[in-house]
Amino acid sequence: MDNSIEKSAQAVESKTYQGKEVRFCSDGKYRWVYEMNMLKNPIIFFTVLKVMMISIGIVWLFGLIIGLGDMDLDYFLFWTKLSGIMLGIFVVLTIIGVLITAAILGKYVVLFEMDEMGVTHIQMPRQVKKAEVIGLITVLVGAMAKSPTTMGAGMLAASKTKSTSVFANVRRVKARRRLDLIKVNQLFDKNQVYVADEDFDFVYNFIKSHCPNAK
Repeated sequence: MDNSIEKSAQAVESKTYQGKEVRFCSDGKYRWVYEMNMLKNPIIFFTVLKVMMISIGIVWLFGLIIGLGDMDLDYFLFWTKLSGIMLGIFVVLTIIGVLITAAILGKYVVLFEMDEMGVTHIQMPRQVKKAEVIGLITVLVGAMAKSPTTMGAGMLAASKTKSTSVFANVRRVKARRRLDLIKVNQLFDKNQVYVADEDFDFVYNFIKSHCPNAK
């Protein structure tokens, strides 16, 4: 891990922090927008591949259990070879599927909201542009916003999917600076927080300091 991530000089608790992308809004939340290029980000591929490998592993184990009574070395080798072939086919299909999906979707915009309680990953609809979401955040930055709660609800209403990590339930926080990624994992829920390099230390330190049960 990059040593700069661990530096304590950053004022994590300061609500005056206004980074290049991260902004503290008048409703008490930090917000930023990340535009992800699916063709350049390997995380999606590896996530799908991991699911495929686990699925094939379960099928392999289930096959061994079924043949447990009559199992011999030949059966074990045959079933292991067949499972390996299935895994190879699924890997190829996964690569093709991810490339096609990435080519179709291209880039997608993700909005992040973070406060003392947790962080939320919000995927915006394809037609929403990064500049549009940044414009809404700009309105929320100042105390002059008439109804920040309503504005925030409006952005959430336009969202496609969202995933929230409650800091009190987080068990692991792991940084992947080269990918602009912070993994925020709960027991049965894994969240991926993306933030540009300029604001990476602040967001990582904030999350880390608010997760008392995280490793």
